[in-house]
Amino acid sequence: MALRWYFARRRRYVCRMAAASYSVRPLDESTWPAFAALVERNNGVFGGCWCMGFHPEGVGKGTTAEQNRERKLARVRTDDAHAALVFLGDDCLGWCQFGPPGELPRIKNRAAYEKGRTAIPDWRIACCYVGKGHRRQGVAAVALAGALDMIAALGGGSVEGYPESADSVSAGFLYHGALSTYERLGFTRSRKIGKHRWVVAMLVKPR
Repeated sequence: MALRWYFARRRRYVCRMAAASYSVRPLDESTWPAFAALVERNNGVFGGCWCMGFHPEGVGKGTTAEQNRERKLARVRTDDAHAALVFLGDDCLGWCQFGPPGELPRIKNRAAYEKGRTAIPDWRIACCYVGKGHRRQGVAAVALAGALDMIAALGGGSVEGYPESADSVSAGFLYHGALSTYERLGFTRSRKIGKHRWVVAMLVKPR
């Protein structure tokens, strides 16, 4: 028991130290090369998605990784793709994608979500991704906090996320992020839309 307590405390300490070294920048043309390098190091993300899965275009059998890349870059160039990128030095380690519902309509468990929906949020948190070798080091939490800060700078408003319990799938497949990460940053559970997936919400004040 004592050893488990020691190592758990040590992991928290390491995560705090790592988080202090991270910086957060928005996804735009200046940060695109670092974002693209991370995606390429990780097989295009989920086999070539390029973080297009939640956009209106979606991904699937009719698209290739190269098409997804070009569509993502086109969105970045027209400011139709938002994400908080986490950096360690010049290397992008992960991101938290966010945007208004029209920019990110393709959430998971959509049918269950629509069945119980009473209002449309101003903002959605979509893909939360951390590259291999940097998971469970506080990157996801920094990315989500960065997204909320950017939302505040863009006028704030109601924000929804759709996370899962962290123990439901492996860290690399928590598409919308872990429920515990959202709750630590102030989100509250609204309703369940899947076996392990929740709608969580919070109000972000403008700054």
